[in-house]
Amino acid sequence: MFDLAFLRELLVSSVHVFQLLLETISVICVVIGLVKALIILVQLKGGRAARYRFGDWLATALEFQLAADILVTTVDPDLDSLIKLAIIAVIRTFLNYFLAKELEHKPHFEK
Repeated sequence: MFDLAFLRELLVSSVHVFQLLLETISVICVVIGLVKALIILVQLKGGRAARYRFGDWLATALEFQLAADILVTTVDPDLDSLIKLAIIAVIRTFLNYFLAKELEHKPHFEK
């Protein structure tokens, strides 16, 4: 009835399209964060406010990157890919954790 090889190729192709989409969104988040941080710096609101704003956007970008990595691993789950994903996930989780901790301490007026 259905050709499983065709369905697998369709799934793999779809995952790669979504991976590209998620990675593109991640890059857009970084660029938006950079632009907003630069605007804050130019308006002389201070480096700390710019840093917090950029940090918010970086945390969002990291989430999209991790989602892209998870998607790719679902269609190619060999041991090498799983180890790579685990390492990347741990690094990104630590980055996100410390970034979130720092953002928790930003003054109320900067939120």
